[in-house]
Amino acid sequence: MKIYADNAATTKMSSAAMQAQIACMEEYFANPSSLHSLGQRAAEQLFAFRESVARCLGAQAREITFTSGGSEADNQAILSAAAAGEKKGKKHIVSSAFEHHAVLHTLQNLERRGFSVTLLPVHENGIVRIEELRDALREDTALVTILYANNEIGTIQPIEEIGAICRERGILFHTDAVQAVGQLPINLQNIDLLSLSAHKFHGPKGVGALYARKGVPLSPLIAGGAQERGKRAGTENLPAIAGMAAALEEACAHMEENAKHIKALRDRLIAGLQTIPHSALSGDAHKRLPGNVHFCFEGIEGESLLLLLDARGICASSGSACTSGSLEASHVLLAIGRPHEVAHGSLRLTLSRETTQEEVDAIICAVTEVVATLRAMSPLWRDLEEGRREHVL
Repeated sequence: MKIYADNAATTKMSSAAMQAQIACMEEYFANPSSLHSLGQRAAEQLFAFRESVARCLGAQAREITFTSGGSEADNQAILSAAAAGEKKGKKHIVSSAFEHHAVLHTLQNLERRGFSVTLLPVHENGIVRIEELRDALREDTALVTILYANNEIGTIQPIEEIGAICRERGILFHTDAVQAVGQLPINLQNIDLLSLSAHKFHGPKGVGALYARKGVPLSPLIAGGAQERGKRAGTENLPAIAGMAAALEEACAHMEENAKHIKALRDRLIAGLQTIPHSALSGDAHKRLPGNVHFCFEGIEGESLLLLLDARGICASSGSACTSGSLEASHVLLAIGRPHEVAHGSLRLTLSRETTQEEVDAIICAVTEVVATLRAMSPLWRDLEEGRREHVL
């Protein structure tokens, strides 16, 4: 039996999303930009899906631009805000030290173009401090971009307060809400730009959306046709958009009951893993996504832990799937103060509405046994236990 506990990387596509996608492929296969009747029927459906996504977010349909996913939406949001700021002589951007690489790499590219970037610390609890945000803002600040909930350790940021400060100062505010949409209620009151991706809430891969408040200028990343009101060229992937709309409607309709179920399992899993000596939960214990459990275990390598868990039928990760091939310690864990040697011994377990209590108990048992096995084989652990090195957890 396989136990899937890597839902932050991607979720299993729901039946509702699959059925919506198949129905769209059968009935609305024409190009929405075509003038003939079948094309216009497809265009009507495209607008209906746009309205559906907007309704779930509390937005207007014209504020939604469909993209290929969260990374594209992040890029477009940040580059658009930077371009708008540059026209006014504002070339400073504030973000955090543990953003997704779709944000951090875009900011690095902007730095090479003469922008200055301030990365706020996130401290041991993995949460941005409001007073430090206030201190970082300048007269030439064009944008603040802070992720809604961290993709590795799941900590939730004070988005409403951050947005209110930005609105007060006339600064655009973008949030990467890829991990939050579908799991948390979204309040757009003080958000100017928001990114989301369907495969994080049981929708298809390769489709997402960017919310841009009315009046916020968007610069297209892709040149070509006039699709998406000139904001993103390329024929819309209507079946994938149909699947995303269905998945988001389903997630939002059952959000409260899903969160209650998943939180109970999350807390049970945290309590079980905390019994392992010299282990530590990463980030705040309460201000975190319903299904995110991230631990560091001293004296082991995370890669070995993942492989042995997989051999026992448990699918997990050490952090972001986007950096799974990297040998570097997670920038997220380093940002919250984990030493390199501890950051390498990390485990991310992310649950969904389909996770059961029996699966959680099996995970606790397996992780406990595998950590003990790896430590028994580790010269580093022997040095720690015999006092030649000091424990840090």
